[in-house]
Amino acid sequence: MKLTVKEIADIVEGVVVGKEDAIITGISGIKEAKEGEITFIANNKYRPLLKSTKASAVIVPKDINNTVEASLIQVENPSLAFAKIMALVGPEPITFNPGIHNTAIIGKNVVLGKNISIQPYAVIEDNVEIGDGSIIGSCVYIGHYTKIGKECLIYPHVIIRERVKIGNRVIIHPGTVIGGDGFGFATVKGVHHKIPQIGTVEIGDDVEIGSNVTIDRARFDKTYIGNGVKIDNLVQIAHNVYIGENTIVVAQVGISGSTVIGKNVIIAGQAGIIGHITIGDNSIIGGKAGVTKDVPPNVHVTGFPAREKWEDMRIQAYSRRNPELMEKIKKLEEKIEKMEKKIREMYGEESENN
Repeated sequence: MKLTVKEIADIVEGVVVGKEDAIITGISGIKEAKEGEITFIANNKYRPLLKSTKASAVIVPKDINNTVEASLIQVENPSLAFAKIMALVGPEPITFNPGIHNTAIIGKNVVLGKNISIQPYAVIEDNVEIGDGSIIGSCVYIGHYTKIGKECLIYPHVIIRERVKIGNRVIIHPGTVIGGDGFGFATVKGVHHKIPQIGTVEIGDDVEIGSNVTIDRARFDKTYIGNGVKIDNLVQIAHNVYIGENTIVVAQVGISGSTVIGKNVIIAGQAGIIGHITIGDNSIIGGKAGVTKDVPPNVHVTGFPAREKWEDMRIQAYSRRNPELMEKIKKLEEKIEKMEKKIREMYGEESENN
């Protein structure tokens, strides 16, 4: 990589504040960057580092125009702009030659598109369909009658069970299980009887699913993941859940059965959502929140039980004052006790005089 600040600004459609002819030869984080490297600021807490960074250029939001030693490139979205630069200068992506490895097991009536790569020890059961340009990693299992779209990337050790439907350009990371049985049992006289899970899972286009995620099949009908949804590692999605398009689900989230998640929702890490409720479009569920009832659209909830953020913060503020309030209550109790004693003594003296 050897580009001027001006050339980089043209690539990311940004405006330069400072030296346009400075030469950039590498990329780095704002704390680690050295002279000749470019970095970025997207999170407000890193803004003070602008004064100390040794980077020669920094991609920043449009509202930053500080006079600092580094050249600034103002853009609408610094993270996205920096991602474009990383794609230009990063290592070449790993590619897989089309073809079927001789250790892969391919069932009967399997339909394979053009330029497909099937890696060692993959198992493709009968009546599976895989679209053009998809890559099936080593030791992947794909169950009967499953359909996988075009240009999908299925990393090693993924299990996709029977009758699952996956859209185009879907990425699934190692260790994930799609279409396992939903957790359904009928308890009679202390004995748990398994309820058949005869539904399926349907995943839309441009979805990315992290490592060790479990998406259970529906009891009947389908568990649905909409177009553009991004799911982090270690997420559990139960049977018959519906997740609307472009929603983000962060690590260690658990979503119970038959819950409906709207479009463009953000569910932060370790949040838990009970079953049979609805989360409205554009809502935000805070980290570790416990959601026990419906959440309206365009609302930010936090805490347990989850409440609107402003209400939860107020309750937390009051909770932090509990020791102080308890001390005040104790002093008030002591004052009341002294007053009651005086009253008893006063009335006692009057009774004796009468």
